[in-house]
Amino acid sequence: MDGFRRAVVTISAGQVYPFRAAEWADMIILVECGTVELELCSGERRELGPGAIFWLAGLPMLALRNAGREPVVLMTISRPERETIS
Repeated sequence: MDGFRRAVVTISAGQVYPFRAAEWADMIILVECGTVELELCSGERRELGPGAIFWLAGLPMLALRNAGREPVVLMTISRPERETIS
């Protein structure tokens, strides 16, 4: 994928991954395997399974969780950081 950056994030069984908005900025996320649970600041949780595509920009997120027994594998796609012109 020329012009884009790809990364893989694995969340182990039972792991809670605290949400930091800057880490997820400008990313489209694909659940490759497992079920990720998105925990909102309100305490509400949403589950997304394999094949789900989502982004976290603007969501009042608290954490990403893996409540399952298998690892969750997320593939992220983002634009490369652009150089500033001075």
